[in-house]
Amino acid sequence: MHHSRLIAVRALVAISAAAALAAGTASCGGDGAADTTTTVTTMAPSTSAAPTTTAAPPTTVAETTTTVPAAPVYPLTGVEVIDPAVAARPALVVKIDNAAGARPQSGMNEADIVVEEIVNDSLTRFAFVFHSQGSDPVGPVRSGRLQDIDLFGSFNRPLFAWSGGNATVTAAIRASDLIELGPQQANVYFRSGDRKVPHNLYSTTTDLWSKAPADAQPPQRQFAYRSPTEPVAGVPSPGALVTLDSIDVRWDWDAAAGVYFRTMEGKPHDDTQSGQVNTNNVVVLEMTYLPGISGSPDAQTIGSGRAFVFTGGQYIEGTWSRADRRAPFTLTDADGSIIEMTPGRTFIELPREGNTLALPAA
Repeated sequence: MHHSRLIAVRALVAISAAAALAAGTASCGGDGAADTTTTVTTMAPSTSAAPTTTAAPPTTVAETTTTVPAAPVYPLTGVEVIDPAVAARPALVVKIDNAAGARPQSGMNEADIVVEEIVNDSLTRFAFVFHSQGSDPVGPVRSGRLQDIDLFGSFNRPLFAWSGGNATVTAAIRASDLIELGPQQANVYFRSGDRKVPHNLYSTTTDLWSKAPADAQPPQRQFAYRSPTEPVAGVPSPGALVTLDSIDVRWDWDAAAGVYFRTMEGKPHDDTQSGQVNTNNVVVLEMTYLPGISGSPDAQTIGSGRAFVFTGGQYIEGTWSRADRRAPFTLTDADGSIIEMTPGRTFIELPREGNTLALPAA
């Protein structure tokens, strides 16, 4: 790892932000792209004519063209589908505690996408988004925020597992298209005896998915992915530093493992089930946060801003844009081309503007 030099990357793009929804405080202590096709041209084998005293007519070669549909992929990872039944289930968003008493968490390395957002008291909170994999158990589960309604609108009415919220947040979640699965709606939560309340509420993805309504649909694709034969675009970089208010996060690329490993507050960030937190892609979307109810930060995820994509030991600086809460983030490079990532899991960081640093190549 390279600790000696850092290249500071400063926000240069003005964020267009709509007037914020009132951001809430929570309970528990304050709290797709269309398939492509490949065209294959085949040549029929020729046959040799038997020798004769008369010249044989010319042999014709028939040319045929076969269109082979692209293999279906899981929409949140770009990895080829193994189980169609799994691919057909809805996305499951689980809000996860990140206070000191909540660490290490369970299920972070099994989530297809993890989002880290700033919340009250200079803390961050995670959302684990499950689809192609699950985790039994998953937690500690914690409360949501008003910003979650816009943030997860593109996942096609996902299941939303949380510990609850104050009256304002609860009413807004229930009025949205998120499918609420809190302890009041689903009797699938339990308290762990090795931690203190409120950092000990858990569930399992198996139980949470069992509560999905009959008409639940799978999520749409959130990002573009390169094919296994395509080279990784970008500038070489062994990782990133991201500051989320008082939380310092470092990501280090491990070429042998093919993943980025996470360090938080100078220490490896571990998961109880699978060791150090890691991911195939780190996507940093710099945000404007506006104050809401009780000063709770409210990320403005509709609009545009500076983006950094770390993938395959490279990084690409570009722009995120999003016109509607039901649309995924569009990530483009300096030339306006769509940024393609490595198929696999993705970790999304949502810092304020100007708080992203890229580690330089050796």
